[in-house]
Formats: sequence, structure tokens, C-alpha cells
Amino acid sequence: MSTPDSSSSTPQASQDERTFERWRKTFSTFTGIGLTSEEAEERRIGKADRFLHAQRQNCLFWRNDLLKSSPAVTFMVQHLGQNGVRVNSTNIICEPCDMTRSGGFSPELQEVLLCQNGFSSKQHMEDTIVHELIHLYDHSKFKVNWTDLRHVACSEIRSANLSGDCKWDRELFRRGVLGFTKHHQTCVRRRAVLSVSQHPNCKSMDEAERAVNEAWESCISDTRPFDEIY
Repeated sequence: MSTPDSSSSTPQASQDERTFERWRKTFSTFTGIGLTSEEAEERRIGKADRFLHAQRQNCLFWRNDLLKSSPAVTFMVQHLGQNGVRVNSTNIICEPCDMTRSGGFSPELQEVLLCQNGFSSKQHMEDTIVHELIHLYDHSKFKVNWTDLRHVACSEIRSANLSGDCKWDRELFRRGVLGFTKHHQTCVRRRAVLSVSQHPNCKSMDEAERAVNEAWESCISDTRPFDEIY
């Protein structure tokens, strides 16, 4: 009676172990069950990277479409061009931000930042682009001193007034605010005060309110480059 050759069973056992290990990793990758701490961290980072990539691609897609199809955005781009400022996809960038904002403007770089994680809709992005392009317009046409809170307040009033920031549906569904008497102006004032209060040179909400009050009369009525509130 012959005995099984132990050496012949070893390759099969090793093959079974490798097959099982591949199956375990595949199952664990999809479910998260049975991962080592190192594998779990790799999985978490991988999911986060994929999510950020998808977020960025969506931001870029909406931005590119709005640059071609939005009447308000193309209007602002045209008028900025008349001021000698070229606006295109190279100076409107998508990046992740903290959740307190949806966009920003750099006077030094003449760049508009779109917070890829800050938009509830394409319409929201459109309003944000117009808001930031109004800052860029002010910078190019009026030579704004961005360290002077009154100058900052004027541009914030104009941006909130003209961009769509204070549409009633935005106020109601995103901020839970709805007024019936002078709703638009109340919203513009509130948004401008909040923006000025976040300026590095602003020491308090009271100081922000004073700056907005001082700039209010001349800036709320200035709709350039629009003929009226968009």
C-alpha cells in the first residue's frame, strides 16, 4: 500500500491559501469586514480620494458649462474683458474648502475659487461665480483697497445685491429665512455684514455693521455692469 506524496499536496494547499486570501481581500474591500487596521486605513483613504475626485470632476463640469451657457456668467466675463481682465477656466478653479463658504476671490492672483464641496446645485454655483466675478469687476474698475473695510463692504453689498445670493428660494431652502417686507435688502445687508466680519482687519461684528452702514447708500444703488438687479 502506497502513501500519498506529501510534496505533491503542498502546491495545492498553497494554491488554496492564495485563492482564499484573494477572496478575503476582495470581500473585505467591498464590505470592510475582516480588514486589518492597515488595510482599513488604505480603504478609507481610497474612498476619500475617489469621493474628492468625483466632487472635483462635477465642479469642473458645471463650471465649464456655466462659462458657455449662463447668461449672467457670460455677461460678467464679457464686461471684465472690456476692463482688460481675461476670465476663463484657468482662473476659476475648483478646490475643497471648509464648509462655511462656497467660493472666494484672490485680488493678487485675480482668481476665483469654487469650493467643490460647497454647492447644493448648479444654480448655486452660477450665483457664486457671478458673486466672485463682481468682486473681480470692482477690483479691475474701481481699484478697491481690500484692506479698507468700507471698500470691502461696498463690494460685498454689490455682490450680494447683484449675484442672486438673496433669491427668495435660496433664503428659504438653504438658510431657513423668509421675509415679506424689504426681504431683498435685508438679506443683502445681512450677507454683507457677515462677509465683512470675516475679513482679517475686522475686529467685531459691530465694526462690520458700521462699515456696511457707511457704504450702504452709494453701493446698494450701484448695479454696474448690470442695468438693474439681475
